[in-house]
Amino acid sequence: MSPKRHYLLPLTAILLFAACIKRLTPPASPTLQPATSKVQLAAATQTLFEDFESGSKTAYAAGSVTFSSGSWTLTDALVGTSASDAKDGSQSVRVRNTGTVSMNFDVTGASTVTVKHAVYGSDGSSTWGLWVSSDGGSTYTQVGSAITSSSTTLATATFTVNNSGSLRFDVRKISGGANRINIDDITINGTGSTGGGGTAADNSNLLLGNPSGATASISNPDNYLYDLGYYIESYNRDRGEPNWVSWYVGDTSLGSIDRSNDFRPDPNLPSGWYEVPATAYSGSGFDRGHNCPSGDRTNTTAANQSTFLMDNMIPQAPNNNEQTWAHLEEYGRTLVTAGNEIYVVMGSYGTGGTGSNGTATSVNGGAVAVPAHIWKVIVVLSKGNNDLNRITTGTRVIAINTPNINTISSDWTQYICTVKDIENATGYTLLSNVPASIRTVLEAKLDAGN
Repeated sequence: MSPKRHYLLPLTAILLFAACIKRLTPPASPTLQPATSKVQLAAATQTLFEDFESGSKTAYAAGSVTFSSGSWTLTDALVGTSASDAKDGSQSVRVRNTGTVSMNFDVTGASTVTVKHAVYGSDGSSTWGLWVSSDGGSTYTQVGSAITSSSTTLATATFTVNNSGSLRFDVRKISGGANRINIDDITINGTGSTGGGGTAADNSNLLLGNPSGATASISNPDNYLYDLGYYIESYNRDRGEPNWVSWYVGDTSLGSIDRSNDFRPDPNLPSGWYEVPATAYSGSGFDRGHNCPSGDRTNTTAANQSTFLMDNMIPQAPNNNEQTWAHLEEYGRTLVTAGNEIYVVMGSYGTGGTGSNGTATSVNGGAVAVPAHIWKVIVVLSKGNNDLNRITTGTRVIAINTPNINTISSDWTQYICTVKDIENATGYTLLSNVPASIRTVLEAKLDAGN
């Protein structure tokens, strides 16, 4: 076997090797500084996610169906399971004429609502809209503008609500007559506070907070809050990758679904944005490195497939990805199978990494940046309820920060650092929903490893 090649490392990488286990020394001016206004922005928490995978309704006549989130009334609508139904999974709602998909319960607060939509089969275009009620369903007002469905592939529509009261929502088909549309994956992102201490739904992918103050606005393309249902991220259009990704792992997240391995571009990014192709990293010497791992989403095929969208990937040095991070990811899952639940935030920053072909600053003709550092924070809780309020100064927090290089140790514990170290390097507030008095203690913790 030929000896390993050694490459000249950037100064920050050398310092990281020497000091990360004691204290990470961040670069003076990291490449990513997306959060200059984050203290003024709300931190979203996922209040509701409904994928219509549970429940059945085979006729268009009005009727109520109990799905995983609660009871919904479908009028001139049914639960579609055919090959002609556009769906993320095995089911979606199919709506005709001027049918509706209506919540029969309230949620507290909504910053944004996202809805996936497409035309059914070979039907023509239709328009539809979102309505909101703040009086228990007595009266409704339309949210934003009407949406046109014209494609057989699911697209995502985002509506800005910014209301902290008790709310329920309707999806209403407006035009198109007998043409049918499919509605799937309705996500309600609640309102929170970067000051922390509020309430958030258990198992929310953004329970810990919004690290960079990302917003679901196309005018914020390099800090775009993007909810993909099974994880939430701050997407950076100009880097072609996430700044960070946040997700929850509990025993219901894990199952026996095989790795789908279907890397693919995301057609639901805002119109006109570059969709990174599956082959973007080919020949570059870097792996398509998951942020939210495939292994953390093995309960359903749809959940696993969601992790192979290219906007969940970064160019990652092979040994970094296949050894160091693989071992850390597996350790996180062993914590879950041992009776815990974990909340995870992972991200990257800086430019320039060293893969199997040497050092590079970008791949895919410059369309995707190669990060210099890759980090992760894991908050560990025993199984239970009221998760945010169960986070105390004694809660275990694991933080690591690795250089994106191929000559890396396979032992992730060699790169343990503090949450504060990562915050200093990125400008983020990583536990922004946690009360400040508790967050300050957790930010300074240095975990003992496994």
